[in-house]
Amino acid sequence: MATKTIARTVDLEPIDRLEDKLRRLVALVDSMKTEQSRAAEENMRLTREVESLHARVAAHDAIGAELSSLKEERDVIRTRVTEMLEQLEALNL
Repeated sequence: MATKTIARTVDLEPIDRLEDKLRRLVALVDSMKTEQSRAAEENMRLTREVESLHARVAAHDAIGAELSSLKEERDVIRTRVTEMLEQLEALNL
């Protein structure tokens, strides 16, 4: 009977090692799922941030275009005022 007990013990060691490896694998899979979930949330946050930055860039581009237009208008007005002042000076002779 002692021989049967030893044979059973020897036969169970590989199963115990397999069970241990499976438990570690399950823990690793759980850890990877958690990490994937965290990465997906971070990705969504960064996507929203990028969209927000794109909107800000578009707004700044619009402001830049408006500023450029206003500068051109100012130059046109400055030229016209200068011409009018020259005409007024010519009248005072």
